[in-house]
Amino acid sequence: MLRWRGLEATPGDLGRTVVTVGMYDGVHRGHQKLIGAAVDRARAMRRPSLLLTFDPHPAEVVRPGSHPAILTSLDRKAELVAGLGVDAMCVLPFTPEFMRLSPESFTHTVLVEHLHAAQVVVGENFTYGHRAAGTVQTLAVEGRRFGFAVEGVALAEDTADEDSGPATVTISSTYIRACVAAGDMVSADRALGRPHRVDGVVVRGDRRGRDLGYPTANVESPPFTAIPADGVYAGHLVTRDPRTGASRERFPAAISVGTNPTFQGSRRTVEAFVLDYEGDLYGEHVGVEFVQRLRPMASFPDVAALITAMDRDVADTRTVLGLDT
Repeated sequence: MLRWRGLEATPGDLGRTVVTVGMYDGVHRGHQKLIGAAVDRARAMRRPSLLLTFDPHPAEVVRPGSHPAILTSLDRKAELVAGLGVDAMCVLPFTPEFMRLSPESFTHTVLVEHLHAAQVVVGENFTYGHRAAGTVQTLAVEGRRFGFAVEGVALAEDTADEDSGPATVTISSTYIRACVAAGDMVSADRALGRPHRVDGVVVRGDRRGRDLGYPTANVESPPFTAIPADGVYAGHLVTRDPRTGASRERFPAAISVGTNPTFQGSRRTVEAFVLDYEGDLYGEHVGVEFVQRLRPMASFPDVAALITAMDRDVADTRTVLGLDT
């Protein structure tokens, strides 16, 4: 998949494209439906499919200080959309100047002049331009003027478990962030179509886990990363190519999120104990996948009680991941 940043870097030989536009944070099942439609239209037209996304998140520019928790890094987003068959991905810097573009200027400058859109595929709730004044309907009008077709795709829905019984929810990044913040990784997985993942670099921590017989990979993630609620989780650790961010090997892991209250810790960390692994992960670019929450974070009266709990966490991780059969 071709990938570039900024309109000026757009390859000159792309020809006319089928463009889909959005933040696409999470590349969840709703996004997959939308991106799949764009890829299908592009293949039918024998044109390249192009995903246009933004960095930083528009909310941070429109309302400074309101940056939402991010579900997928740019590298992870690129890996996921490439897996869906997208031919090209353009990352557009979302600046105060760009924010002030009128809908008409966005259409002409971005979609027509630089990306040469033959068709634009967006969600039915898509908005664009200054103060989100543009809609799918206004885009269709502009498409007739500039010679591109427009398709609005219906939002995807899922059934969530509520106290009063099953309820239908619209799959959205906002919904998934709420699931992650609550530690409900099963619901997050269902909406994403895969386990939620936190990417980062393994750094040196207190090295206390090694002394306890459970050496952990202390994963430092970028600012604004969507970290699950404090607790212990069953999941996986994925090694990544430091140059491209592409996933490589995947290992089962028991994962701790929190401040290590038994040792009066104050810094919130993500630590993964990789099962049956003897190598050194320091400096590795990794992803931590959260499959299921095992228990809340707890403070134990002594080290022996902590080790007993960790023994149980590892056993429970093996059960959840189907490794004890």
